[in-house]
Amino acid sequence: MALTSFLVSIPRSHAPTLNRRSIRAPIMANSSEKSTRLVTFLGKGGSGKTTAAVLAAQYYAKEGLNTCLVVHSQDKTADELMGCTIGTSPAECKNNLSIVRLETSKMLLEPLERMKKVDARLNMTQGILEGVVGEELGVLPGMDSIFSALALEKLVNFLPGVNYRSSTNFDIVVYDGISTEETLRLIGSTERARWYLKYIRNMADKTDIGRLTAPSLLKLAYEAASFNVGSSDGKTSTEIWNDIEQILEKASVSFADSSKFGCYLVMDPSSGVSIKSAMRFWGCAIQAGTQISGAFGVASQSSRSIKELTEQFSPLSLACMPHLSTGSSLDWDTIINSLSKDVKCILHSASHNLQPSVRFDTDQKSVTLFMPGFEKSEIKLYQYRGGSELLVEAGDQRRIIRLPHAMQGRVGGAKFINSSLVVTLR
Repeated sequence: MALTSFLVSIPRSHAPTLNRRSIRAPIMANSSEKSTRLVTFLGKGGSGKTTAAVLAAQYYAKEGLNTCLVVHSQDKTADELMGCTIGTSPAECKNNLSIVRLETSKMLLEPLERMKKVDARLNMTQGILEGVVGEELGVLPGMDSIFSALALEKLVNFLPGVNYRSSTNFDIVVYDGISTEETLRLIGSTERARWYLKYIRNMADKTDIGRLTAPSLLKLAYEAASFNVGSSDGKTSTEIWNDIEQILEKASVSFADSSKFGCYLVMDPSSGVSIKSAMRFWGCAIQAGTQISGAFGVASQSSRSIKELTEQFSPLSLACMPHLSTGSSLDWDTIINSLSKDVKCILHSASHNLQPSVRFDTDQKSVTLFMPGFEKSEIKLYQYRGGSELLVEAGDQRRIIRLPHAMQGRVGGAKFINSSLVVTLR
């Protein structure tokens, strides 16, 4: 298979001069079609990411929304800000606000027990799996994102028709991840998993070892997976593969829907590095398959004016949150009441009018990719399968752009204008 690689080497452009657009889709606590919204924050370490998550959770709860703050870190900052110890089971700490800490070593146990039960019924490992002691297993690199995704799905329920809910039905789940990089991996995990699924399925269908082992392993994985609500009995391997593909697609679409997923940038306005990192994470989030809903500066005083930052991050809505100290007891009622109207508007809204990350111009046969935070030399384009797709590589993230039929063809040129890559096809 031939590989065509294009290293974009083009002149620098000026910063975008788009108008700021307000967010006008409030989340209503009593909506007849209410669904849980997942909210998270991206930013450089020390920029106020945990502070923003705790403040947002307190704000949503005070607004009457049933809220859960999920912390996936051993850092005790959230405990200090909340004024209580965060345990590994959701516990209500005040009206409308529950808190929980995710610990991957404990989250390993439930899926293993579920797999043992399925194996006992299907008898695929002839009892070997029953001898595995979950408490002996440690956490390997990459497990944190996988198991946090499964835990969040139980709280948020992105997949229609699958219901894990107990008596608690949250309006908002605020997720404070281990790091921004891990959160970005989580956001892009379902779309990336679809790529792997395609190749694994092909191998299972077209190799001797795949045809021999895949049906049994597929049934074991399908029934043990937390998203499954039925049995594999009577289902063909093709039907199971298709079910898994549809599940991953639905989850991927949910991360791209701002009414279901709110992703915000956080920065220290007095730190140039923090600001540049926030801009970079904006581009990385787009590469991962989601949009940024707004941006916050977290500081007691800013060395940069809000106007300057707003212009730099246009068309995002931007506002400043107060810096909170962990050394003393916090009066949350006073803090929430003192929040600016802009902060409340951004937190309580879903964005619908942001600049699209991909635009197709069939007349000019061009694709415009909005890619803030990246330098021209960091972007690479690849094409496979006769020009039906465009693979964009930037910032340790890859995404596939499927081209409309009328625009399919080889790349003829590319230029960088106003934080956007304009690719011309021929």
